Amino acid sequence: MKKILLIEDEPLIQKSLQKLLEKRGARVCVESTGKTAIEKILKNEYDTIICDLMLQDITGFDVIEESKKRYSLNEIAVKFIIITAYTSDQTLQKASNYGCRVLGKPFDNINDALNIFMGEN
Repeated sequence: MKKILLIEDEPLIQKSLQKLLEKRGARVCVESTGKTAIEKILKNEYDTIICDLMLQDITGFDVIEESKKRYSLNEIAVKFIIITAYTSDQTLQKASNYGCRVLGKPFDNINDALNIFMGEN
């Protein structure tokens, strides 16, 4: 069973993704703030970490930086998926520095997005 940490501060997106991922058999932990997510990342093991770029307290890139205390860049590249409504060239470039995938919101195809989150694509 995949263990996924979903870091998303928009309640509707958070609840929708959680339900859809759980229907696919994942165990999903959710966090609304970057700082509480970092605490979970440092204490728990996750297969995938889905992180919104623009959180209310810090950015998704701040979460990744703090995750370096636990994970190597190779592990970060495999575990982290950034989701954002702001897919600028600058955002994509910064994400590529970490090796992370970036998915734009709204998702073009929810099934494709779920496949990526579940590691099936």
